[in-house]
Amino acid sequence: MAKQHVFLVGMAGSGKTTLGKYLAGSLGMPFIDTDERVSAMMGMEIAQIERRFGESFYHNAETGVLIELVGETPSVIATGSDVPMLKENVQLMMNHGIIVHVERPLDQLLADRAAGLGGGLSRDELIQLYNQSIGFYRACADYTVENDKGVSVGAQRLVALVQGAV
Repeated sequence: MAKQHVFLVGMAGSGKTTLGKYLAGSLGMPFIDTDERVSAMMGMEIAQIERRFGESFYHNAETGVLIELVGETPSVIATGSDVPMLKENVQLMMNHGIIVHVERPLDQLLADRAAGLGGGLSRDELIQLYNQSIGFYRACADYTVENDKGVSVGAQRLVALVQGAV
């Protein structure tokens, strides 16, 4: 079991949750998804929270969850895709663990969207979001794991990377 948190950052659909669950099982650590934690805390889906209270409220809730989590048992934590956009969140993660960017190529994210798996963004919105976000993920990450060859390969890469890092 690792002595520090492992924070996974990346685009929605990059595999943070799927690979994170596998990593947590391999390391004998708890797994936490910040989006799920906020949703459970508020008793509603993320889209409902953002519609009702606004996007900045949701981002503040994510920061609150991070503050809470850093004081708990070291865990594998899949962060919401916007978490690294706030300096305070990046500082919290840097001070309490390692940050791994789960990188999935844009063409694969677009293929998922075309197959109905990529959420409600249009093709152009997804490309714009990717281009706005990728620099934040790369800048804050201690490590990057490529998730471009399927879940099994991505999970193996992540486990090997983290075991070598902690």
